[in-house]
Amino acid sequence: MQFRVGHGYDVHRFGDGDAVVLAGVRIAHTRGVIAHSDGDVLLHALCDALLGACALGDIGRHFPDSDPAFRGIDSRKLLRHTYQLIRQQGFRIGNADLTLTAEAPRIAKHAPVMCANIAADLECDIGQINIKATTTEKLGFTGREEGIAAYAVVLLERAP
Repeated sequence: MQFRVGHGYDVHRFGDGDAVVLAGVRIAHTRGVIAHSDGDVLLHALCDALLGACALGDIGRHFPDSDPAFRGIDSRKLLRHTYQLIRQQGFRIGNADLTLTAEAPRIAKHAPVMCANIAADLECDIGQINIKATTTEKLGFTGREEGIAAYAVVLLERAP
């Protein structure tokens, strides 16, 4: 197979704190997230999409929350490790499209740095990475601002 497609999804509940980490960027917010790692839903969804594309399971299998080694870990480290697994399978990133679902925080002004972080970690051009956000019009757990969610879709291509 020359191409593989993967899909990822992640959720974290809001808790105490004054910021959230999204694609490696700390963004001021009225709350933090409850998580074993840094709680970066965008990167967790992306890791799941990458792993899924190569039939390598999910983020919980590779980085279990029962392992103290991952307590508070920077999710960019998880992404870089995940990408090395993908490279070992003979693939590289074609593109990645990520969607944050939350009423807040707003991410538009942070998106360029977020895309640059991901492009650096996936060893690709920034034009291969897209990040956008949407609300749920006050519906569901994200609409009630109980948590934050993210979706990721990736296209992998066989490396030359």
